[in-house]
This record gives sequence, C-alpha cells and structure tokens, in this order.
Amino acid sequence: MSFTHSFDPTSLREYDIRGIVGKTLHPEDAFAIGRTFGSIVARKGGKTVAIGYDGRLSSPALEAALVEGAVASGVEVLRVGRGPTPMLYFASVTLKADGAIMVTGSHNPPNYNGFKMMLAGKPFFGAQIKELGDLAAAGDVVPEAAGSVRDVHLKDDYITRLVQDWDGGDRKLKIVWDNGNSVAGEVLADLVTKIPGEHTVLNGEIDGTFPAHHPDPTVAKNLEQLIDTVRRTGADIGLAFDGDADRVGVVDDKGEILWGDQILVILARDVLRTHPGATIIADVKASQVLFDEVAKAGGKPLMWRTGHSLIKSKMAETASPLAGEMSGHIFFADKWYGFDDALYAAVRLLGIVARLDTTLSAVREALPETISTPELRFDCPDTRKFAVIEEVAGRLKEDGSDVSMIDGVRVNTQDGWWLLRASNTQAVLVARAEGNTQAGLERLKVALTAQLEKSGLAAPDFSGENAGH
Repeated sequence: MSFTHSFDPTSLREYDIRGIVGKTLHPEDAFAIGRTFGSIVARKGGKTVAIGYDGRLSSPALEAALVEGAVASGVEVLRVGRGPTPMLYFASVTLKADGAIMVTGSHNPPNYNGFKMMLAGKPFFGAQIKELGDLAAAGDVVPEAAGSVRDVHLKDDYITRLVQDWDGGDRKLKIVWDNGNSVAGEVLADLVTKIPGEHTVLNGEIDGTFPAHHPDPTVAKNLEQLIDTVRRTGADIGLAFDGDADRVGVVDDKGEILWGDQILVILARDVLRTHPGATIIADVKASQVLFDEVAKAGGKPLMWRTGHSLIKSKMAETASPLAGEMSGHIFFADKWYGFDDALYAAVRLLGIVARLDTTLSAVREALPETISTPELRFDCPDTRKFAVIEEVAGRLKEDGSDVSMIDGVRVNTQDGWWLLRASNTQAVLVARAEGNTQAGLERLKVALTAQLEKSGLAAPDFSGENAGH
C-alpha cells in the first residue's frame, strides 16, 4: 500500500508537532508520524520506539493511530501507556529505545495536542521535524512490514528512581502539590507516600478538560489556588505542574511565587557543592541575578537559547549537571539523565528545603531585588519576525551597545537589561526587561520601544507590570 501524507504546515513546529484537534491535527497525522518516524528509526538500524500519552481527551485515539503507523514500519513499539512526558523519557533511556514519541499538548488549551520526539536518546527537533514532514509528503518511507507491540509497565520503576535521590532526611515538611489535573496524577499519588511530610494534593485527578485552571504554572493566575492553600495551611512549600509534568512551578511558605530563574539559583547552589566549577545553563530570558549568583557559588554561568531541545543539546556538549528555563523546565544531569522532569526537580528541591535551617521565603528574600516586566508576547508575522531582530541588532551594533545575540538581542545597560527575540513556535516577538530600579526599568522600556518603532512596530502592552522579582 503506497503512503503519502501532508501535514498542516502550522503543526510542524521547532520543538514538536502540535495543533488543534479536528482542525490542524487528526488521527491520520498521528499514523503518518508513526509511519515516517518509524522509517527514520529503521533506516538508522534501530528496532524499538517507546510511545506514551498524556491525559487529554484526544490522546488515546492519537496514540492508537501513532502505534499503528510505527508498527507498519516494522519496528517494535514499547507501549508505555498514560503518564508524564518525563516518564516516557525515562522509558526511552532505561529501555535503550532507538526512538521515543510522547503524545502531549503540554500546557496548551484542552483542544490542542501534539507529539514530542527523541531519536537515539537525543531531542528530535528543528530541521529533523521539517525533514519528517518532507518524507511523509514524498511517501519516502520503508516498505510496509509487520512490527510488534509490547506493553511496558514502568510507573513503579519510575517512582522508585525518583525517590532514590531524596536527600532531605526524615524532616517532615508540610507540602502542597497542585497537580492541575495533569497526567502526573497517578504517579504523584504514589510519590507522596514515599517522601516524608504532610502532603496535600490539589486537583489530583487526571482530567484533560483541566476544570480547575489552565495547566501552565508560569502564569500567576494559575497558581492562585496553590497560593491560597499554602497560606491557609501554613505549608513550607507549594509545587505545581503543567499538563505533561515536564515543567514545575514553585510557591514559598509566604505564598510568593519563585520564578524559573530563582528556582534554578537554589538548585545550582546545591549542585555546585558537589560539582565545583561546573557549567550551569539558563535561557536568555533569565535574570542577571541568576548568572551572578551561579558565579558567586563557584559555577560557570552560561546563557543559552530558549527551547528545551536546544538546552538539552547544550548540556550534553558542555557536560553541565544542571540547566533551566524561565518557563519552568529544569534539567538535571547530576544523578539524573539530563532531561526535564518536574517531579524529579520537585524531589530535589524538597530535599534542599528539608535541609535548610531557615525558610524558603528567607532564601528568596535574600536574593538581590530587581524589577522586571512579565514576558511580553506580541504579534509579528512569521515572514517579518526574524528580520526585525536583524534590524534591531544592526542598529545596536552600530551605536556600540553591549549586546548579546545568542537568541535574539539581549542588551545590557547600567539600568539592567532588555531582551527581544522571535518565537520559534508562533508568529510573535517576545520581549522582557529587568531594571535595578523602577526608573531604570522605565528607561529600558523606552529604549526597547524606540527600537521597535524604528522597525515599524508598536510598543508591547507593558500593563500587568512588575510580575518579576
């Protein structure tokens, strides 16, 4: 049977394949991904593909079609079942799978879904995703063959491995977890029985309609229930997950949010005690405070491009034991496998808090104070967004500004810094500014606005200010 398939072009993203179910993403797409990715694995001499899925209502049907497509390429599918994306990564690593695919819409609204992939233990992204689309369109796949399916039950092994690195002793913390109806629900229910403490789990039931709130812990509004519960119960810490549990949100004992870079400061100090001089990686959206604190703790701070696949690749290249993004992706290679896992990051953070002779809020309050805008996202056509960055960079270089071009432009001034970058996944530009003072922040916003106006764009909406730290 001959095979060709064309994907909706909007679904082929930089880091994954993702779309609106029934509009830009269908079971036929899932079959085509299985058929084409299975062929890529087979042509490289691979034999096994691990497949898992999240708790969205559309995920079981997409997973079934995906498995069918992979089997038709002659590979053995290791069917991991429903669970967090990191559990699928764990399966890929521990079972030494040649490829891995996770059906997940991550933190997107309930009507979205998608696919995250790994090939030979490394992220499958960028040009590889484009190539998969091209191969499917050309019908360039291996001849149809009868592969096989093996159900793999890894949940208990995964939980055992998570708990293995608990280093908080017997201190019983008071912990609030907001599962956010994410796919981590069943794993979390077991995990809390194995970590000392008094545990409260909110929204523990896996529900792909996300009835409690949107499953994105980087948005303050989504943490309101967690904050309220932490304050009401006098808890030591609150933890939240996104829809597939590869990103973590943290609230301290006062109910204040710790943003991604603040979480990373606390984890980095701990990791650097056993890895002095190690490289700690964070994305370009992170606070200058993070890079300064890593250096102070004896580490080598490295600013890198935003995107979980890019960060993982850079970690492997630099032998970094720890990396993180503002979006709440935390990557441990210290004792762990280098992939982002909210549950594992939670276990390690809880261990640190249990060993503190002070509160988590005291640690947060001791960090240097800055004032920042939230991450500002504003529309800019795909055909224009990268050109705008080039224009701004050109002008900044001409006037001798202190500018980093690792990912977009990040400009350092005496007042702090501002960032402008093109999103890899949407027709938007992303901006952020962080000042040492309110007046300094205002000057940074003026400078950013002036550059946008020179490229014919209006200033972003700076309302909802000072969400930073």
